[in-house]
Amino acid sequence: MTPKSTEPKFYNLFVYGSLREPTIFESVCGLLFTLKPSRVDEPQVLFAELALLDGYRRVSPDNVYFYAVKVPDSKVQGIVIHHIPAAAMAVIDKYEGRLYTREAVMVHTAGGPLEAQAYLSRKRDMKKHFGDRFHVNLIHELWLRKRIENFFDKHTRPGEMSHDADVERRARRELIGTTERDLVVSHLGHDAVSDFYLEHELNRPIPSLEWSFGNDLLKPYITNYLSLVVKQVLLNQFEHNLQFRFRFELDRLVNSMRYYTRTVSLLIALRMLNANAATVDMVINKCLETMPPTGKYDLLDYVKYAVSAADNMFDARVVHSSLQIIRHNLQPGLIPMGAEMEFSNLGYRAVMKNVSDKDPEFDGFRWFHKFVLDILTWKLGGYIDDHTGDFSPGQCGFFEVAPGRLNIAGEVSKPATADPCILSQLIREVVAFYPIRPHSLHLSFQLRRDQIGHQTVLPLNFVKCLFVLGGGTQISNTGQIFVTRMSQDEIRQDRYGEELVFARTSKRTPNLSGEDENDSEPLFLPVSIIQQYKFIRLDGRANYEPLIMALKGLQLSINPGNYLTAAQLASNPRLQDEYEELKDWAAKPTAVDSKTQGEFLSTIREGLMKEGHHKTYHKLHYIDWAIGAIEMQIQLFNEQVNKTNGK
Repeated sequence: MTPKSTEPKFYNLFVYGSLREPTIFESVCGLLFTLKPSRVDEPQVLFAELALLDGYRRVSPDNVYFYAVKVPDSKVQGIVIHHIPAAAMAVIDKYEGRLYTREAVMVHTAGGPLEAQAYLSRKRDMKKHFGDRFHVNLIHELWLRKRIENFFDKHTRPGEMSHDADVERRARRELIGTTERDLVVSHLGHDAVSDFYLEHELNRPIPSLEWSFGNDLLKPYITNYLSLVVKQVLLNQFEHNLQFRFRFELDRLVNSMRYYTRTVSLLIALRMLNANAATVDMVINKCLETMPPTGKYDLLDYVKYAVSAADNMFDARVVHSSLQIIRHNLQPGLIPMGAEMEFSNLGYRAVMKNVSDKDPEFDGFRWFHKFVLDILTWKLGGYIDDHTGDFSPGQCGFFEVAPGRLNIAGEVSKPATADPCILSQLIREVVAFYPIRPHSLHLSFQLRRDQIGHQTVLPLNFVKCLFVLGGGTQISNTGQIFVTRMSQDEIRQDRYGEELVFARTSKRTPNLSGEDENDSEPLFLPVSIIQQYKFIRLDGRANYEPLIMALKGLQLSINPGNYLTAAQLASNPRLQDEYEELKDWAAKPTAVDSKTQGEFLSTIREGLMKEGHHKTYHKLHYIDWAIGAIEMQIQLFNEQVNKTNGK
C-alpha cells in the first residue's frame, strides 16, 4: 500500500454511471461539479469535462448500476471531474463498494489525454456475481408487411393454427425474401401496393433442391452450402424478431429513413449469434444429422429447421443488453456511410482466369444461386461478384455483402449509418459470422452538394498513410514488411489501361424504380454521389473506427476524388511518377516521417472539426481519441518497419 505521505492531495476522477448526476455526486461527497468553466470559482464547485475511456465497455447486468469491464476496441463515454480532494475520494471509495476497483487510467478529453482515477470491474467478478445476465415512412411499411404475412396465412396450410404451420409459413417467406424486399422498398413514395400486384408477386413456386439430386459435381460442397443456408436463416429470423419485438427501440437509434433501417438490428442479431457460435454449430450439425443430403429432404425442410431453432435460441434479455450497449456508445455524425465486404477462400485469385487452385469449401460460389443464397442474404446485400459486371447465376467470384444494397447492380442503395462506431462493429461481426476467408473492404462516404465537381487528387504521402492504416501490411517469408493490397496487384486494373483502383466516385439512388416520368420530384430521396475507398484489407481482428474517422476527416478537408484512373495517369506525368514511387514503396515500405504524420493528422482534424457545417459535430473528446488512435497505428507501423530494416 502506498504510504499516506506520498498520496496525492487531489485527484481527477472519471465517472460513467450514477455519479455523472451532480445531485448524486453532491449527496455522496458534499461537492458539486459543472461543465461550465464560469462557475468553477463558486465554493465547493469542481470543473468537469466530457471524456472517453478507451479499451472498456459499460455494462449493466442488474439494470441498476453501471460497470466498466475491459473489452478491446470498445469505449466508455463519461465525465472527468478535476481536482477532487483526497478526503472526498475516500468517501467515494466507500460509496462505490466491493464490485469496483479504483485504478489509474488515461482518458481522452477535448484538451488531449489526461490521467484520472476510475472505478472499474473485472469480468470474473461480474460473471461470479451476475452469472448469465452478464453474458447475455413506418406505418405504411408495417402495414405492407402485415399484408404479406396475411398472404402466407391464406396460402400455406390455410386455417391451420399449429406451430408447424406457422414455421412453414415463415420458411416459405424466407425463400422469397427478395420479393418481399422489392415490394417493401418499391412502395416508398408511392400509393399502397395493390392486392392484385401483391398476390401476383408472392404467388410463385418456392425454390427446390430437386436439381441437385445425383449431381456429382456438387457432392463435395453440398454440406457446406446447406450449413450456410441454415446459418443464414438463423440470422434472418433473429433480425426479424428484433424488428418485430423491438421496433420502437430500434427506431430511436435509427431515426431517419435516409439510412438502412436494418443496420442496428443486423448488428445485434450478428452479435447474438457470434457470441453463441458453439450453439450455432451444434444446431447446424444436428440439422444435417437429422436430414442428411441424400435427396429425401428439400430446401424447405432445412429452412423450416432453422426457423424453429431460431425460436428456441432467441433471448430477449440479451437484446435489451445489446441495445443498451449501442445506445451508450453512439457516435453519430452527419456523413452517410456504407461498407462492402468481399470474402473468398482463394483471395485475389477468385476473379483470375485459368487459376488451377480450387475453393475446397464452396467451389468459388458456383452454386450460390442454386441454393437461393442470393435471396437468403438479401438483408445484408449478398451477391457474387467476378469484377466484370456480370451477375448471372453460376458465376464464380467473391461473395460480397453490402448492408443497404437494394439491387444486384448496386447503384440502388441506402447508406448503412452515419456512426463510425456502428459501422466498424458491423464489419467485425459480419466477418466473424461467415465461415469464409475475408478479403477486402470498401468504405463509402456520401459527398455534400458543394463537394461535387470540386474534388482534388490525394497527396502521395497521404495515400501512403492510408495504406498504413488499412492496406494490409504483412511480413514476407524473407522478413520484409510489405503492403499486400498494393504489392499483390489486388487493386490494379487493366480494363481501360493500367490504373489503380484506390478510390472511385459513383452515383447511388435509394429507389428501386427511379423517378417516374410523370413526376417532377423524386419519388423518395434524390440521387447521391458517394466516394468509395477500395484499398482496404478486410481483417476480422482490425478495428476500423480510426480509419473511418481518418477517411471522413480527409473528405471534409481536402475532398479527394478518383485515384488513380487510366485517364489521370495518361494526362499527368507527375502522377505517373508518383504511381511508380507508390509501387516501389508498397513492396518495401519506409517509415512515415514526422512531417508527413503531422500534416496527415492535422488535415484529418481540420475536416472533423467542420463536419457540422464549419463547426464540430462529434464531441471533442471523441475526435481526440480518433486522432490518437490513428497516430498510434502509424507509430506501430514505423516501429515494425525500423525493426525489419534493422534500425
